[in-house]
This record gives sequence, structure tokens and C-alpha cells, in this order.
Amino acid sequence: MVPSRSLSSLLALPALAFLSLSASASPHPRTASSTATLKLAVRINSYGIQNIAVADRARIQARQAGGSSSIGVTNNVTIYTADIGVGSPPTYYTVLIDTGNANIWIGAKKPYEKTATSQDTGNTFSIAYGDGSSVSGEEYTDTVTLNCDLVISNQSIGVASQASVTAGIDGFLGLGPVDLTRGTVSNTGEVAPVMENLYTQGTIGSEVLGVFFAPASSDDGCGELTFGDYDASKITGDISYVPITSTSPASTFWGIDQSISYGDTPILNQKAGIVDTGCTLILIATDAFEKYQSATGGTLDEATGLLQISSDQYDQLSSLYFTIDGVTYELTPNAQIWPRSLNTAVHGDANSIYLVLADIGSPSGSGLDFVNGYYFLERFYSVYDTTNSQVGFATTEWTYAITN
Repeated sequence: MVPSRSLSSLLALPALAFLSLSASASPHPRTASSTATLKLAVRINSYGIQNIAVADRARIQARQAGGSSSIGVTNNVTIYTADIGVGSPPTYYTVLIDTGNANIWIGAKKPYEKTATSQDTGNTFSIAYGDGSSVSGEEYTDTVTLNCDLVISNQSIGVASQASVTAGIDGFLGLGPVDLTRGTVSNTGEVAPVMENLYTQGTIGSEVLGVFFAPASSDDGCGELTFGDYDASKITGDISYVPITSTSPASTFWGIDQSISYGDTPILNQKAGIVDTGCTLILIATDAFEKYQSATGGTLDEATGLLQISSDQYDQLSSLYFTIDGVTYELTPNAQIWPRSLNTAVHGDANSIYLVLADIGSPSGSGLDFVNGYYFLERFYSVYDTTNSQVGFATTEWTYAITN
């Protein structure tokens, strides 16, 4: 196991990753393409975090209740942001990247600067958070610049007049399915999101988004998004695709069907859930979580909301196996523990061991029985294919890494 780093050393790092923006053809077959990059900052947020499991659970419970416009933006420990331009000439805003949301909105910190391309639609927008707070304001259409090669005309954006977000963030760049925009803008059924506009305006050849994260505790903790394609250099095997689930409410999101086993012990039969970059933990239905807790011997830590295990229990930890459309993905023991370098960021003890699986707060059968959040996605490359209504996964150099 590599030595852990302190939170202060993580905060001191420049921690810059690259958001690869690809204007290419559909991913099968792959063709040569030109690429451009936009720096994506990896931020460690230690402000306002009370209980990471409670924060994630609130986000998902709002979705289980049918709140397709509900998102959670506070209390994320590791977040990925990009600077995007709005207007012509553009003003740049720092926005959080989220596949569980499909709207662009800005204005939480830096005021919206109107230019000749700014058009007030006369509509309002409103998005409710899982924790009871919200963001609201006016809808505009405007030019959005991701980089010099990726410029979107007449993109719907929300301009916040009231918002509560993570410190230092101007807004959100939503990359989820279009269904998530329903009910967010007045007098509007659905709003064309970024991926759809990039495709219909001919900038990319397919509505495909590739997502890569390296573990936050690794020496080069970073991320990359690829628009219109996936980055073959980031994977170590083939991408296996699974159709979007037909089970509601997971079907509204990047929803899939999967089963989970702990070692040889099944803990969740095949159920529907979602893949979500905006959720930190891996959440599973209450009955599955109780089986996992019993098998690991973990005890619930009130300060963090996470299961805590001893060093001896860690030595006995088995792998978790996620079976998705006949393909099994192994989450090793090291991948199941919270990065010890970030223990104090969630009010944990610096020398303790915590697990990254948490209780979703409802029994299986709800139609949203798991969330494969950041700590799943840092071990597997993921592809979100709107064109073919499917999600794909592949192993990376970090799948079996020992960084935590």
C-alpha cells in the first residue's frame, strides 16, 4: 500500500486535470479525430460537510420520490470543475461537472454578463436540491464556449438570482439525459442540453460522453471528459455496454440494471439504479447494505455516516462484484475504503478505516436501488451514449490500484 497523503498536501497541489473535448465520429468504428483540451480543476471541499452519507442519501431520496429536477450540490468532498465561457465575447464561469443533471446554470458567485448573443426567453428556471434548498432565476439563451473548437449557439442557460452551492462554484454543467430538464424551466417541456446541441449543431458526430477519473488519493488524481467519443488511451480492455434500464425512476437518469455480490455472497439481486458523477459514495438498498455491514463487520460511525472497520477487518475484506448485463466488475478491498488522506475532510479520525458503501435509505424494489457514484467511477471508465441509449464500462490502470 502506498503511503497516504495529508489533506493539506492535497489542497496544496495544483491538481489540474484535462477535459478532452473531441469533435469526432461515433465511437464504433473509431476514426481519427482532432481533440482540444480544457483544464479541469480537482477541488477538495472541506466546507460545510456534516455527514457525507446523509448528503448523498438526500440527493437520491429526492430522485426516488420522482423529483427528476432534484439535484444535490452541497457537501461533496471531491469535485471536478471546468471554466466555461458564456456570451460573446465570453465571460468565464467555474462550473461543477454532473451527469446527474442536464441543465446549465450560472450566477451563484459571478454575475451574468450580458452581450449581443444574450437572449432573455421570458421564462424562469428552478431546481430543487435534495436537502431542501434550491436555485432559481431567469432562463436565457446564449453562446457557450467549452473551448475554441466547441462553441454552442443558442444554448439554454439558467441565470441564478438565488442559489446555495459549494464554495467557489458559479454553477453547473449538466451532462445528463434530456428527461432531467423536465419541469426545470417554465412554459417549456424539455430543454436541449449541451450534448444534444453539440450533436445537432454538427460539432460532434455522436451523442457520446466518455468519463475518466483517477483516484483522488493517487499521485495524479485527475479527470477527463471526452465529448463525441471515448478516450481509448484511458482503458485497459474493451468497453462493455448495457441498455438504459426500463425501470422508473432510474430510467430517467443514466440508469442501468445490476446485481452485487460480496465475495461469494449475493447482497443485491438484479435491480435498477443509476450511474452518477455527482454522488460521492456507492449507495445500495437498505437490505443489501445490512448484508454488507454484517459481512464486513463494520460499525456505523456517527460523525461520517460511514461504516468503520479495524485493520484486522480490512485484512479480511473480500472484493465486491458488480454484474452488469453479464459482465462482472470487481471492486477490490482497497477500492471499498475511503481515502485515508481525506478522513479528516469528513470529520473522521485520521487513523481509522471507513468504507465507501452506504445505505440508500429504502429497501430494494424502489426502482432506484443503487447509485454507482464517484468511488465506483474512479475504478472504471464510463461511457454515456445517448444515441444508442446505453452506458458502457471498461477497466483502467486504476481498477486494481492500491492508493487508499
